Amino acid sequence: MIKNIILGIKEYTGALALISKLKLWRYFIIPILISIATAIFIGLEVYALSDNIGAFISKIWIWDWGKETFTSISNFVGGLIILVIGLILYKHIVMALSAPFMSPVSEKIEKYLYGDVKHKHRNTSNADQLIRGLRINIRNLAKELLISIPILLLKFIPIVNIFSTLLLFLVQAYYAGFGNMDYTLERHLNYNDSIKFVDRNKGFAIGNGIVFMLFLLIPVIGIIIVLPLSVTAASTKTLKILHGNTQIVYEK
Repeated sequence: MIKNIILGIKEYTGALALISKLKLWRYFIIPILISIATAIFIGLEVYALSDNIGAFISKIWIWDWGKETFTSISNFVGGLIILVIGLILYKHIVMALSAPFMSPVSEKIEKYLYGDVKHKHRNTSNADQLIRGLRINIRNLAKELLISIPILLLKFIPIVNIFSTLLLFLVQAYYAGFGNMDYTLERHLNYNDSIKFVDRNKGFAIGNGIVFMLFLLIPVIGIIIVLPLSVTAASTKTLKILHGNTQIVYEK
């Protein structure tokens, strides 16, 4: 697992050069605009709702002693909950809406690395790709929220909250990598087989997603470059696995 995580991270090293060589930047214009608009919307919601959530949580403490301390902790946790949920929503909204634009990027990378293999691809339209993207990301959004919310509650437990932060980051990274890998899987595998494929390659998904999440910590520039680099890195890694595995049955 750790080895595959490292390999997933290392795939980013050649991403920028490959984008420039294949002149892929034009395909990222609309996804970048989607990313910026979504980030602004989520940011405004986080700012508006964090105090409200904190005030709601603080009502749990009915005693006078320690009320001020618990309120401070509640405000922090409230802001963190909204921020985490915001990041989760950001990822899946951007990935779902960007699907029709990212599939051609992955296809061009595949053609450059492995030649014309369209005869092995599933026949899908832009509408099919958008629906597939929505279906995958709604599924992943639901699962990620179900996992993340209980982890967030661990923030109230001293010492344990240190480990919960790392666990929460890895969960977010996994689903980010999942979405990036699916832009390639969409052409080769159906919905259920794609889920099984990522499940068998968790380390690669986490490695790709770790860098994705770290990019989001970079103000402004992060949301601009996160999709181009992460999708390119995920495409090259996913294609290596697909083309190196002769047991995979491609659907016509």
